[in-house]
Amino acid sequence: MKKLIRNSIGALLVTGTLLTATTVVGQNTVVTTTPITSMGTISEFSPNAIVIKTENGTVPVSYSYSKTTTYVDEAGNPVSVTIMKSGLPVTVYYTKSADGYAASKVIVRKAVVVPGGVVEEKKTTTTTTETK
Repeated sequence: MKKLIRNSIGALLVTGTLLTATTVVGQNTVVTTTPITSMGTISEFSPNAIVIKTENGTVPVSYSYSKTTTYVDEAGNPVSVTIMKSGLPVTVYYTKSADGYAASKVIVRKAVVVPGGVVEEKKTTTTTTETK
């Protein structure tokens, strides 16, 4: 009997967790309440949306944002929204709804420098003199 009660409680907890993670609206539309993450670089930052070129996708994805969207660095320190610009690497926490994707948090990441990716050009001038 104790085992049956324990298993029933476990099943209820799992079911409750799943219900809070996703809610089905209609027959084909799924609304997520648990944030999903996406990593990439900003390709456009407009007053209405932030467009991200994801690291594994070929098509940029648009995320709406609001006054409640937070912007932080990798350490969790707040950063100004004014630093958002094209080419900036970010991780976007977002939720999915019938209206699209809504960003709740944007983490500004440090630019990744690939070894050997920086080319440094050096010019040297050699002067020779002849004596007779």
